[in-house]
Amino acid sequence: MASVQFRNLIKNYGDTEVVKGINLNIQHGEFIVLLGPSGCGKSTTLRMLAGLEDITDGEICIENEVVNELHPIERNIAMVFQSYALYPHMTVEENMAFALENLGFDKVKRKRMVEEIAEVLELTPLLSRKPKELSGGQRQRVAMGRAMVRSPDVFLFDEPLSNLDAKLRGQMRSEIKLLHERTKTTVVYVTHDQIEAMTLADRIAILNNGVIEQIGSPKEIYNHPNSKFVAKFIGTPEMNILENLGDAVKPFIFQSTIDRVGDVKPLSVGIRAQDFHLTPLNIEAENLASISVQLRQVELMGAVKHIECSFGNKRIIAEVPYTDDKIHDKFELYFDKNKVHVFDKNDKVIIQ
Repeated sequence: MASVQFRNLIKNYGDTEVVKGINLNIQHGEFIVLLGPSGCGKSTTLRMLAGLEDITDGEICIENEVVNELHPIERNIAMVFQSYALYPHMTVEENMAFALENLGFDKVKRKRMVEEIAEVLELTPLLSRKPKELSGGQRQRVAMGRAMVRSPDVFLFDEPLSNLDAKLRGQMRSEIKLLHERTKTTVVYVTHDQIEAMTLADRIAILNNGVIEQIGSPKEIYNHPNSKFVAKFIGTPEMNILENLGDAVKPFIFQSTIDRVGDVKPLSVGIRAQDFHLTPLNIEAENLASISVQLRQVELMGAVKHIECSFGNKRIIAEVPYTDDKIHDKFELYFDKNKVHVFDKNDKVIIQ
């Protein structure tokens, strides 16, 4: 395993700045996820770490060694791509052993190393098959095995589950997590899927337009987003953001908060769907608040249902247990004022 550092990392394509000065320290054995929407610079950052993209400015260090000018094979990293990139004419065993052959390992050692990794990934019965004879999940495991046989210092994953259906994605998330627990190798994982990030990461770095908006554990980022962008990006359904409330902000926040922010008037508040309730909460009276809303529609989501309603001209989603049927055309939504997030005119959090 190895530590990784990005120091003021910049990447330009002509006049277009794609990565805008990223600084990030990744610890030994850490599983860190680069999360963000398409075009935010996360895959470009990963490819610079891999040596597949030139760096415009800044430094990348692996175990405190600057690797900007090192060839990819000299960095002792292994990358798993979104496309499995398996050689169709080779068997599973040959695909996994190919990199070892290029590195000069003899046939006996290659076979032993492949068999060890195949056992870990439960690929042993498949070693003689060709890629076309495998399912999507099996192909992805082969791609992971091909990376693992090299015993790299750092694993890089570039949206490896995007081509799988929902069931297989769940299975592969579990397998990747178990793989990390077994090997303790440093992992840098790129995805736009917040569920992958929340379930896999030790820490998440959320990227937006080429910069890191926030770094923290999944719990920290979910409970304490530092900007409106992060608040809306993490959580399903996305956080309710009520803009330009004016005096209508008063039911949502403490009077002491209104007094404290003074001239920096809060332009919007955020509250998660899960923090709305149809009955009063058993909390201190000064913390309990409610708003009157108008029902728009109800969506059954299995164990829960999403209630879409209107607060004036604002749209709100509340998530409640599917058994809760106390819903009328007009009703009250209750919440704890301590669960409300307040954002300033620059979309940065004031109170959370």
